[in-house]
Amino acid sequence: MIKERNNNPYTLVFGKQPAQTISRFVEMEEVLSSFYNEPPNQQIYMITGVRGCGKTVFMTEIAAELKTNEDWEVIEISTARNMMKSLAESLSKENRFTKLIKGGLGVSLAGFGIQLGAESDNSSPDIVIRQMLDVLKKHNKKLLICVDEVVSNEYVREFASVFQILLREDYPIFLLMTGLYENISNLRNEKNLTFLYRAPEVRLKVLNLSAIADNYVRNINVSEKAAEEMAALTKGFSFAFQVLGYFTYRHDGDYKAAIPEYRQFLEDYVYEKLWSELSFCDKKLLYAAAKSKSKKAKDIKIELGWENNQYTPYRDRLIKKMLINGDDYGYVKITLPLFEDYILRKYQME
Repeated sequence: MIKERNNNPYTLVFGKQPAQTISRFVEMEEVLSSFYNEPPNQQIYMITGVRGCGKTVFMTEIAAELKTNEDWEVIEISTARNMMKSLAESLSKENRFTKLIKGGLGVSLAGFGIQLGAESDNSSPDIVIRQMLDVLKKHNKKLLICVDEVVSNEYVREFASVFQILLREDYPIFLLMTGLYENISNLRNEKNLTFLYRAPEVRLKVLNLSAIADNYVRNINVSEKAAEEMAALTKGFSFAFQVLGYFTYRHDGDYKAAIPEYRQFLEDYVYEKLWSELSFCDKKLLYAAAKSKSKKAKDIKIELGWENNQYTPYRDRLIKKMLINGDDYGYVKITLPLFEDYILRKYQME
């Protein structure tokens, strides 16, 4: 029986905060403890991982936690428009510290939109931001800025450069940025932004399989055994947890009936994009790893006809992209669910 889509506890939408999540307690505690510490241990974290691993959800959960604290304000800005102007405009909107800013600046907030569009130096976004941060600092308030899916464009480079200066000037500002490995790497390699290399990464690995199974038992009509099999089928991949749950719920707990839709959705919405972003040698190594029965690095190198100096850079890059797992020394394992089957089919078609 196929259920209606209404009331499905799982979602197929990227970036949306789902009704059902598996918390990442260790990673969240690391970030929050650093931010709450006096003085803070860190004021920037880069959240990275493969597409669909839950970067946006993780950042949203941290932001939601800090929003409950009256000493914190949280603002999200987009990389698609002028980030400095967006930040100034967001700070000037009506919110819970509006009275503080009015009192500190003695100006009408309603006028900021006009002032920010003027040519006068007194209305430039960085001056407005500094004025507002002065007021926040005076009242012992802190500001978290969230930037999702960061890329190395003009807006991001300008914002990061100014943020670095504001940190040196001891303003109470904090930054969370999510992004794919290659995008964060490109940003860090900008000659004026190497300070970002000192910012710690939170690399989002797989979800706890027991927690996934428990969640399926609570929300879908499945046995504990079936839930464990479903969890194993996701390999702990955050988006796969949502997709398999979604289609299994629609099939009234028959996860085997949901597998064709599960497979197709992962391929169409995640793997096609991932594959298109890989180099020829990336694909070649993944194909050799998928085809290998032993999963031993030495056998994969023989299959490729590569020496260590050719093999190692591509292996390391795929590990950083979180497409393979090199935790077991001498072995290479593909991390994503059903991705091996996809690789074997796709590579032979090209």
